[in-house]
Amino acid sequence: MISLSIKCAVIALASAVSVCASAQTAMSVQDCMKYAVSNSTKMRIQQAAKSDARIARRDAVLALFTPQVQAQTYAYYNFGRSIDPQTNTYFNTTSFHNNYGVDAGLDLFNGFQAVNNYRISRTSLLIADSQQKQAEAEICLAVMEAYYNVVYYQRLADIYEEQVDVARQAVAKARRQEELGQKGHADVIQMEAEMAEREYDLINARNSYESQRMTLEDLMFWPADSTLVVVTSTPSPFSGASETNVESTIDFALGHNPALMEASLRLKNAKTELSTARWQILPTVSVYAGWQTSYYTYQGTSGNKSFRDAFRNNGGEYVELALKIPIWNRLNRHSQIARKRSAFEKASAEYDQKRRDIESEVRRAVQDCEGSARAYMQALRKGEVQAEAYQLNLKKLDQGLISLLEFQTATGNYLRSQADEMKSLYEYLIKEAVVKYYNGIDYVNQ
Repeated sequence: MISLSIKCAVIALASAVSVCASAQTAMSVQDCMKYAVSNSTKMRIQQAAKSDARIARRDAVLALFTPQVQAQTYAYYNFGRSIDPQTNTYFNTTSFHNNYGVDAGLDLFNGFQAVNNYRISRTSLLIADSQQKQAEAEICLAVMEAYYNVVYYQRLADIYEEQVDVARQAVAKARRQEELGQKGHADVIQMEAEMAEREYDLINARNSYESQRMTLEDLMFWPADSTLVVVTSTPSPFSGASETNVESTIDFALGHNPALMEASLRLKNAKTELSTARWQILPTVSVYAGWQTSYYTYQGTSGNKSFRDAFRNNGGEYVELALKIPIWNRLNRHSQIARKRSAFEKASAEYDQKRRDIESEVRRAVQDCEGSARAYMQALRKGEVQAEAYQLNLKKLDQGLISLLEFQTATGNYLRSQADEMKSLYEYLIKEAVVKYYNGIDYVNQ
């Protein structure tokens, strides 16, 4: 009675889970990629970096076109000997001094540092944008691979489940034939062993499905209290890979790939920084302008003015032109030039390496796509032949024309052909998506 209650509870729980899963809309690979991009911490980090780049550009613009403006004031009491500002003589008395001032300064020439910093800030913003696109592409590709792994093991589990049902029917039929004396006990045991093998394969496929589904959920930052449901339907019929012009794909990738664009922008920044360091050995010219006033009183004297009169009468303006000539700073500027030259050479080498990597990646991607297309076509033909052979052998087994061992071999070949067909199809879809990406189509838009 208790066992029956537990069984009923398990059936009810399974029904509830099935209802919840069916109520949730199944997500396609594009849906999964969009969800992952919108919830990934990598994208949030890149967005923060891009925001910092915008702030740096704003600061560079203000430094280039606007002066520095500041206001200051101070007040102090002086006890003992001091200088009378009216007579310019020393006397002993307590005095109070209060000063106010406003000034502004602008660098007229500082080795084009402000101009180059503005150029670097603009390039840095483009670098941040390229890094964001790279992060999005990496997330999408990882999600796509995990998604197709989930679909593969789900469909593989469905195939094994069908085989388990067939094996159970065959075992039931063999037991009945044993009772009628048409089969021996050894044949029944062998068929039960075949059924156990199929059940073992089914459990492994389901375990792999759960593992890959958890991987996909982690990549997508899927809520832990919800189960992800994906579309497992077969993609549109495959008609063969279209011809891809390798050289045109390489040319497009070299001009538009975010990783290469980042390397190119970093090389540009390194060149600008080297130019800035070289100009720093020249003098700098700055201009300043300001206004200031003061108020003071002396204890025990009768000539103290009111604050309003002193504030107005003591006010004055000034304009200053400053020229700073670097003579000796312990070779800091020359060391800076040497470091920037090394940084430029490093950025140049990294750009050349990235360019070579992109060319190799494109050629490999196109070759892999064409190779996976041929492999899938062959797997498709092999699957059709093995499916037909399996059906014929199943009829022969029912008629007693083949041994159980021969049927097991045919069944294994049939299952492997189905698994190879699905695996080669999903590999081709991933390789094709990579080629499209190098041709300028983002993963989420394919």
